[in-house]
Amino acid sequence: MWDFLYAVLLLANSLAVLNEQRFLVPYGLGFHQLSNGQTTPLKVQVVGLIHAVQYLRVPLIAANIVTIFFKLLFA
Repeated sequence: MWDFLYAVLLLANSLAVLNEQRFLVPYGLGFHQLSNGQTTPLKVQVVGLIHAVQYLRVPLIAANIVTIFFKLLFA
């Protein structure tokens, strides 16, 4: 169970560091590019997930600190 939560945290970290102007916009994953009406529901969900993770950076930092603390304490 711990390994699964650790993998989810690593995935959230990878989504949080994506820069919209450098990475997301060239691949058509920018938030403002969804208004053209030619996007699929899956693409809308993925873009929404990426932007939600980027919005929640402060709780993600707290989760990283707790994870590091437990790794140092128990590993």
